[in-house]
Amino acid sequence: MIGFLNVNKPTGLSSAQVVARVKRILPKGTKVGHLGTLDPMASGVLPIAVGRATRLFDLMQNKKKEYLATFMFGQTTDTLDATGQKTEECKKIPTKQEVLYALPQFIGEINQIPPMYSAKNVNGIRSYKLARNGEQVELEPCKVKIFSFELIEQINETSFKFKIECGSGTYIRSLCRDLAQSLDTVAVMTELVRTKSGPFCLEYAQDCGKIDLGKMISVDDALKFDKLTLTDAELKILLDGKKLQLDCKDGMFLVFNNNMLQGVFTIKNKAVNSKIWLR
Repeated sequence: MIGFLNVNKPTGLSSAQVVARVKRILPKGTKVGHLGTLDPMASGVLPIAVGRATRLFDLMQNKKKEYLATFMFGQTTDTLDATGQKTEECKKIPTKQEVLYALPQFIGEINQIPPMYSAKNVNGIRSYKLARNGEQVELEPCKVKIFSFELIEQINETSFKFKIECGSGTYIRSLCRDLAQSLDTVAVMTELVRTKSGPFCLEYAQDCGKIDLGKMISVDDALKFDKLTLTDAELKILLDGKKLQLDCKDGMFLVFNNNMLQGVFTIKNKAVNSKIWLR
C-alpha cells in the first residue's frame, strides 16, 4: 500500500493523534506519517503519507501552503495563540488601513524567529518542553518565504482575518507577532485553518472520523512529475548501482517499469540519478 490521504484535522487533536487514527484502519505494520505539523488549535489539511510514500517526506515538505488565520490585536500570550497564558496587553488597535499598509513588508523571503512554544530543537530538546519547564528559550531566526499576505476582512474592532500563502517552515503565530510589532502593538492568533498543502486542498479533504482508504491519492497524482519508463535492462543497471545514461531532458521524473512505480529519479546531462526508491 502506497499513497497519500488528505485528512481534515479538527481542532483539539494533535497531528500525531490523527496519524494514530489512520494507522488503526491500515494493515498492521504499515508505515504512516504526516507531512507537516498542525498545532492542536489549528484545523484543516493534514496530508498523511502511507507505506513507501513516507520516503517522500522531504520532497513533499517543500510545497507551498495556504492558511486562513485570524489575529486579535491588543493582547498576546506566551504561545502566541489563544491557548496560552496572557503575557501582555496594549491599548493600541490598528486601523484597517494601517494593517493594509504594513502587509507588503512581509512578502518575499524574510527572517522569522520561531515561537518559544514550538517543535524546534534546542540542544536536542524540543523548544516547547523547555518553555513548559520555565526555561528561557532563545531561538535563531530562520529564513522563510511568504508568497502572499492578504487581508480578507476586519471581523470586529480588534480582530482581522488573513489569507497567507507561504513556504515550508513558516510559523503563522510568528507572523502574527511580527505584524503586530510593526504596528507598535501586540496580537494573538485566535484561529488557523490550513486550506492547502502542496496539491492537497481542504475542499477534498476527508473527515478525520470517516476516512475512506479507497480515496487514497497515488504518488503520481500527488507529485505530477513527468513519467519515465525504463526497460528491465535499464532498471537492472540502476539496481546494480551502475551509471545509466538516457537521451532525455534534465528534470525530476516518476520512474516506472512494467507499469510499476519504481521511484523518483533526477536526470542531469543525460545521467540518471536514483533519488528516492519506492519499489
